[in-house]
Amino acid sequence: MGVQVETISPGDGRTFPKRGQTCVVHYTGMLEDGKKFDSSRDRNKPFKFMLGKQEVIRGWEEGVAQGLQSGLPPPGYEGAISSQPQHHSVLLNLWPQDTMSVGQRAKLTISPDYAYGATGHPGIIPPHATLVFDVELLKLE
Repeated sequence: MGVQVETISPGDGRTFPKRGQTCVVHYTGMLEDGKKFDSSRDRNKPFKFMLGKQEVIRGWEEGVAQGLQSGLPPPGYEGAISSQPQHHSVLLNLWPQDTMSVGQRAKLTISPDYAYGATGHPGIIPPHATLVFDVELLKLE
């Protein structure tokens, strides 16, 4: 699966992180069952990481740098729709957008292979755990 990003609230739509920039975020990390294991919000201290330097799990790198939006495809993706008249349901796909923008708050659902994998993080994150993060991109440095 990798990482799935769902916008909770939009950002400014203009200020996007680039590799080499420091992202300043607030986050809450949870297991798939909702059990919280970490939160910068609880510490009242934003977390900083440099994008592209592998300072965070792969799901964070890709979630912040390559957000996904659901719904109809943007211009240029129209050919990706396949018509199946026998079905009467609407299929929503995920289409790439540039990145999260400053001020955006998003839910990142990260599969084990983009998180801590078969090892987990002993005492905190079990092996093969899907993680859910509520991340807000506060600013870039």
